[in-house]
Amino acid sequence: MKRFPTGSFGRQRLQFFPAPFKAPLRTFAVLVFAWAGDRVVICDIEDRGWCIPSGRVEPDENSMEAARRESIEEAGVHLDCVQYIGCYHISERREVRWADCYAAKVAKVGEIEMAEESKGMKMVTIEELPNLYHLWNPLTEAVFNYSYEVVQRLSDPRCRG
Repeated sequence: MKRFPTGSFGRQRLQFFPAPFKAPLRTFAVLVFAWAGDRVVICDIEDRGWCIPSGRVEPDENSMEAARRESIEEAGVHLDCVQYIGCYHISERREVRWADCYAAKVAKVGEIEMAEESKGMKMVTIEELPNLYHLWNPLTEAVFNYSYEVVQRLSDPRCRG
């Protein structure tokens, strides 16, 4: 299994476990790496800044459904060829939470449905991310690169090009 560096966000410790690893508990959130060629979708989120579409998994949905919903709400992006790529283990003191991560290809770009959640969307290259992304560190960079590698390997004929 590929190894990733650890990271932090405030007092939280972050670890990434690539697929096929699955969280032992229901995930509370999802993160979506949506790619259009060599560009990834990022959203301008209030109190966070530029980041990938992400959010809580609602009680009546699974994490893939949440990934599709959050992509539409925050970026106006409809996904194709959605692939589970792993999960983040987020720990702070004795609390542990999990967040599933998905990589996908952008199928269609529409309007941002939840203007109160997102101030805008843009597609950028990995090289542009260090100057834009709200939490850029070696772990974030490694997961972005991994998500891009996964999307490039998708074999579904609809996903080529």
